[in-house]
Amino acid sequence: MRWVFRILGALVATVMVLVALVFMLPGEKVAGLAADQIEAQTGRRLTFHGDVRFTIWPILGVKSEAVTLSNADWAGPEPMLTAERLSIGISASDLLLGRVRVTEVSALLPHLNLSEREGGLGNWVLQGGGAAASAGGGGQPQTQQADIPAVSIEKLTLAGASVRYRPHQGKPIELSAMDLVLNWPDPSGTVNVDLNFLPLGAPMRVQAEVGTFASFLSGNVASVGATVSADGGMLRFDGRADLTGAATGRVTAKATNTSAFLAAFGQAGITLPRGLGQALSLGADATYTIDGRLALRDMALDLDGNQLQGALDLTLAEVPQFTAQLNGTHLQVPGLLPAAPGGGSGAPSGGAAASSAGWSKEAIDAAALGLANGTAVLSFQSLKAAGYELGASKLSLTLDRARGVLKLQPAALFDGLVQGQVVANNRNGFSTGGKLSFSSIRLEKALSQVAGYDRMNGEALGELEFLASGNTVDALMHSLSGKGWLEVNKGFFSGFDLEGLMRSGKGNGGSTVFDQLTGSYDITQGNLQNDDLLLTLKGLRAEGAGRIGLGTRDIDYLFSPTIAGVNGGNGLTIPVSITGPWADPKIRPDLKNALQPQIDEVEAEAKERLREKLSEELETEIAPEQDLNEVIRDRIEQEAKDQLQRLLLGD
Repeated sequence: MRWVFRILGALVATVMVLVALVFMLPGEKVAGLAADQIEAQTGRRLTFHGDVRFTIWPILGVKSEAVTLSNADWAGPEPMLTAERLSIGISASDLLLGRVRVTEVSALLPHLNLSEREGGLGNWVLQGGGAAASAGGGGQPQTQQADIPAVSIEKLTLAGASVRYRPHQGKPIELSAMDLVLNWPDPSGTVNVDLNFLPLGAPMRVQAEVGTFASFLSGNVASVGATVSADGGMLRFDGRADLTGAATGRVTAKATNTSAFLAAFGQAGITLPRGLGQALSLGADATYTIDGRLALRDMALDLDGNQLQGALDLTLAEVPQFTAQLNGTHLQVPGLLPAAPGGGSGAPSGGAAASSAGWSKEAIDAAALGLANGTAVLSFQSLKAAGYELGASKLSLTLDRARGVLKLQPAALFDGLVQGQVVANNRNGFSTGGKLSFSSIRLEKALSQVAGYDRMNGEALGELEFLASGNTVDALMHSLSGKGWLEVNKGFFSGFDLEGLMRSGKGNGGSTVFDQLTGSYDITQGNLQNDDLLLTLKGLRAEGAGRIGLGTRDIDYLFSPTIAGVNGGNGLTIPVSITGPWADPKIRPDLKNALQPQIDEVEAEAKERLREKLSEELETEIAPEQDLNEVIRDRIEQEAKDQLQRLLLGD
């Protein structure tokens, strides 16, 4: 807003001085002499490139073709003002009394070349000649008023005007195709302004009322009401302001098409999902200071029906700085859709969902992390967005040089609570990480939405630390590392029946209900390794170990369930191998290894009976550790030696 006020003030001040200078001309014959006198008094050269003539009927006034007013020495060689035609109407009765009351000023295709220097001095401030003019920028400007009659303007009309405004610091602002109508019937009263222009290629209209306008032009604070209208919306300010742009008052805004409205302010190409402000309304108490700080208090915001209240502090700079505190009730963002399988056309960029073929390889656009720096805190009773449903939660987002930290303080998610933080870093390539603790989480919801796995059900608590890098979801999942632990009380696996497997050897289909599940894990290069899974069921106990491919979306895991033995005896253990892709894992019992203990027991019992029989037959004690084959071989050798000895000795 600052540049709008300064341009408007400079425009009016320049026209007023120009009118006064033109009325010093006694006629065309002495125009050159008068121009010399004007230059001596103001330090500027007024040049008429066409006829200067007076009109009596129908309006008393002056018309001039092709007018040029030179610039300040420090502002460059280009003229400060040029106009193809200038027409001025005056009040004859006031002129007879020595006053100049301008009833109307109109200019065709005027162009103002406005600039500021250090200290805020504008080139539209006309200094006297001589020593004062040669002093340059030192000290305060000394406007020569003695020989210039007081001027008031009732109506100012500019057609096809253009402005180039160069502040002392910051980028130049250029406006073209401006049509301005300014009504100022009372010199000590209110001015009404109607301005149509194309600030950034899209049409915009400003309608404003400024009280005590003369005082406002002198740099004092005045009451201001202004409405800015553009395609898709409007913005209204009612309060007090001065020429520097400092202002305080009430701001209201309403947009039926926010994207189109933002385009008029140079923010083209912004597409907001439904629920985040495709249509919006805003009301807030606003304070703006000349160093670019905007404070909004008592703010009420409606984003497509989502009601928010709170406060915002914003510092306008190349990279804006912000602090926000917002509170909402029941929020919905239906336009923020979950990613389509495989990152197809229906998915937002970098969607997390994937088909059985793998994770999305669509590039993640994280440029938004570098658009601003600051912290925003959002509290709400519920939120539905991107396929997720959150209950009463408090979220804090901090952005710092393309690094975002989302803190969950806590968040009600998957019917449980999640606390901790998630980090997204786009400073040198994209990476993400976090440390979370959770309780009462419904695993069927969490695993289905986060990892596309819906075969495990139950209420979980645990912790998770993770880190990943890459510019696609596929790269992130393959680079994933971390650790954590999990505990689930009462749940079930779908897809296989462990009890049926143990009893009949057929376990595909059905479900496995368990009383408790515990385990810890480490993640390296997208592979989750678990070696201490413990699963307890009614009459069963299962241990597990193996690999779960988070990047490759496959599994290679071995369950070892054991059926409790009768009367405290040893139970039957049947290892279960689970291998293959998540979408269609193969579940196979290892019956050979399952029966091996029983086979070993039968073999041991048979060997013991054989040992006892041989001991009886051979009339010698055979120790359990002795090899029966060696005992029999030794006995045969001994018998052969004895028989040979009898034969040789003739016994």
